[in-house]
Amino acid sequence: MKLEMLAGNDGYQVFSKFGTQIYEGNPSYRGTQKSVERLVLQGPTAFHDHARVLIYLVLDSGEAVARFALIHDNRFSDYVQVAFFEAQPGLTGLWNLMAQEAALRFPGVPRAVVGVNGHQNYGAAFLLNKFDQPPVFGLPYSHDYYPAYFSTLEAKHLVSYRFTMPEIREWATSYGTLGRMEGITLRFMDKKRIQQDIAHYTRLNNDSFLNHIYWADRTEAEDLELFHPFRHLLDRENLVFAEYEGRPVAFYLWYPDFNQLLESSRDLDIREWLKLRCRKHPDTFRFTQIGILPEFRRRPLTLAMIRKALPAVTRNSYKYCEGGFIFEENRASMAMVKRILRRSFKQEVEPYRRYAVFEGPLQ
Repeated sequence: MKLEMLAGNDGYQVFSKFGTQIYEGNPSYRGTQKSVERLVLQGPTAFHDHARVLIYLVLDSGEAVARFALIHDNRFSDYVQVAFFEAQPGLTGLWNLMAQEAALRFPGVPRAVVGVNGHQNYGAAFLLNKFDQPPVFGLPYSHDYYPAYFSTLEAKHLVSYRFTMPEIREWATSYGTLGRMEGITLRFMDKKRIQQDIAHYTRLNNDSFLNHIYWADRTEAEDLELFHPFRHLLDRENLVFAEYEGRPVAFYLWYPDFNQLLESSRDLDIREWLKLRCRKHPDTFRFTQIGILPEFRRRPLTLAMIRKALPAVTRNSYKYCEGGFIFEENRASMAMVKRILRRSFKQEVEPYRRYAVFEGPLQ
């Protein structure tokens, strides 16, 4: 096998085409992350201001058998990311080939992480189960044989939880007046001032996830670019802010499972917007992120923000919710989710989907 580095728009189109073809005939695959892939790999975008991105095909006897990107972000400087990986089964020596190229192109960078696609907010991880089901929008989908290619590396495990809404609604509304809410107000995103609210979202992300595994600080420009392709699909209720004396101190991001609106490998477009506006709503939404500044984490802001969004959830008749992935090492987030589910369902709830990223030395 040998590597072919790709460049320019034509190179990216070849890279992208392979990523679609590898899932040809797979009814569970969805192509709704293509806009994010283009954002990270094509450029020039705000992400490229501090990151170097190289894209490759792996060739065997002249035939493309795999693809991957190498990304080095100056804000995540100890790692080369091996990202947007796709491959045919049964290839020998693939990791060694990629690792050698990473060490050659980024000398002195000590480690690689496989499965983080530029940033956690862009996408991360390989699927470990539920291969017969389409993913919820924004969560990863990949072939079942991919983890075996990285079996010599350390696996970092992630999970997501899926649950029915009546129990969560009952839990969220069972409390009376919430204590320790002095000075706290709640509001939805103002789409007329989207740039200002994305700036709040960016700051709260950076300050809330400061010590989170594989986290790198974001810029307002990066998050504006990330939200831009989906701006017409999001309603104001999909982003909730908690403010203390007028200053945002927490946020809750959720949105419909847009993957339920199409059954093909294409990306989202105006057709999905029309479906939503014609009240063709998915039956599932994604509980994407909650970020709370450390000094406000002992207040009931998670519950308050969930309650703020409940009327929209009820109005759109969602039956299910699936959370974003959580690293098992993130004990605080795992404990919070388990506590909510235990109180709602009166028993322990097992993770629904399982994922992994892989880490190892380059030198």
